[in-house]
Amino acid sequence: MIICVGVFYFEGPEHQQKVSTVCIMNGGQIISQVLQNHGVNHLFTLCGGHIAPIYVEAAKVGIKVVDVRHEAAAVFGAEAMSRLSGIPGVAAVTAGPGVTNSITALKNAQMAQSPVVLLGGATATLLRNRGALQDIDQKALVAPHVKWVAQVKRVRELAPVLNKAMQIAKEGIPGPVFVEIPVDLLYPEATVREWYGQKNEAGKSLVEKITHWYINRHVNNLFSGVSETIHPPRKVQNLAAAASEVDAVVAALKRAERPVLVVSSGAMLQPQNASELSLVLQKLGIPTYLSGMARGMLGRQFPTQYRHERKKALREADLILLAGVAVDFRLDYGRQLSRKAVKIAVSRSREELHKNLKADQRILADPGQLLTAVGGKATGLPTWEIWRNTLDEREKTREAQIAKQADLPAESINPIALFRRLEELLPQNSTIVADGGDFAATAAYTLRPRHPLGWLDPGAFGTLGVGGGFALGTTQYNPDEYVWIVFGDGSAAYSLMEFDTYTKMGLKVCAIVGNNGSWEQIARDQVTLLGASTATVLPKSNYERVVEAFGAAGERVETLEAFTNAVQHAKASMDRGVPYLINAVIGSTDFRKGSISI
Repeated sequence: MIICVGVFYFEGPEHQQKVSTVCIMNGGQIISQVLQNHGVNHLFTLCGGHIAPIYVEAAKVGIKVVDVRHEAAAVFGAEAMSRLSGIPGVAAVTAGPGVTNSITALKNAQMAQSPVVLLGGATATLLRNRGALQDIDQKALVAPHVKWVAQVKRVRELAPVLNKAMQIAKEGIPGPVFVEIPVDLLYPEATVREWYGQKNEAGKSLVEKITHWYINRHVNNLFSGVSETIHPPRKVQNLAAAASEVDAVVAALKRAERPVLVVSSGAMLQPQNASELSLVLQKLGIPTYLSGMARGMLGRQFPTQYRHERKKALREADLILLAGVAVDFRLDYGRQLSRKAVKIAVSRSREELHKNLKADQRILADPGQLLTAVGGKATGLPTWEIWRNTLDEREKTREAQIAKQADLPAESINPIALFRRLEELLPQNSTIVADGGDFAATAAYTLRPRHPLGWLDPGAFGTLGVGGGFALGTTQYNPDEYVWIVFGDGSAAYSLMEFDTYTKMGLKVCAIVGNNGSWEQIARDQVTLLGASTATVLPKSNYERVVEAFGAAGERVETLEAFTNAVQHAKASMDRGVPYLINAVIGSTDFRKGSISI
């Protein structure tokens, strides 16, 4: 069966939209057309026979297929793409182990509120529960970790189900969705009939003829009724704050003497508006702390951006405005917030507005939209000079303390000194990907993201292993960026294999491995509390040799001077299209003593 679908357009309320363009010969072509209609330019995958038509047909229509070395990296790559572009990232994985390998990455996307669509292969519809290869109950495994699960049962369902999946992924509270697609919905009908032995029924017994009739009816049902129209996506309406809510926030700011604005990933759910939001934050002039995907919103330095002593500021503030901030372990379950302060929380999540928080005003709306609306009305705001002077002095004092700690002797390189040096060397067009425990958290205190969307970390799930996929997604979104992965020597092992992918594609990626031979974030408190380093010790391995085996380049450094030179080597190598790894042997410090979160 070949269904030719013509090209035509319709006038929507805002712009003309393309409906369809192809003669559909298999399910992979339908999927590719739907993805194109939604503006998807990249598909992350690890190949598998169950899903081959998806990525083969995607490549034919110009969607860039990015094939990785582990399914989790494919989903992490899709998540990074979604965080940076605002369009749901799409990954395709094969049945069984391909899907199970994706679970951690799906959960990370769910907790980070990242719109991701995972296309999972499945055994042929007639072979379910009959012992087919990789046939498991994928829905039961995946359902708790996504917004929506769909099992496609007929070819005609592919387009509407995928349209719905893309819609659900990005509306309301964004998150991942899972679409299971059996293999016999993806290949051409003639191929599927051949698989089921439908070529010739002559000379068969009555039982065989009845079986043939049953299978033939089943296949007919699989391929019948395919529509000649692939409908375009609907525009997502983001929940906007009411004018009265905006006015109330403006009024509260004008009354406040010690306001604090905390902006986190929940305010970055429309990343295409990041530059506009950055200007709004500058205009408002509220003392601001940034976290998660909001890091970098005020550039490397801005007078009202603060990075240290947030806990003190929140305890002394008379107004706390939480924009897309979950009051969870990162805010000590609300104990960091002054009881006397007026607290205003804005989030797309009704649950987050109530969890661990007794707010004076709860605004169920997109936080970025709310801040933009406040910026449009906030004329004549105070400058809060006295309050800002207090915060400025604390900032200077803490920076001096960090500088003093950076000067302390350490075995090999002091990690604080390493990041302070890296801060001096990073180009403006740099994106930082944090993947690790102690080493990555130290980076968060010392590195200043250069621009909006210039920092990616796992988010609330605290997942190790995001680095390889996040870096990959970032390079696909912005190939001109230098992407720097900050790896602990523990977390590095999760995705070093993706250097094979980076080299194959000639990507501008440099990994900096903080190599102290330890799962340091765990070991520090474990030794103190339990008196043993059991299971926390690692060899100080030559990680640079791993990436060299894939055609990348790298070096091992044990002094700050050598590290400085290595960063220059890395930039030159990336400019040649050769990824790089700096294996920095570091010492242990007490910089983050007692910082483990539970």
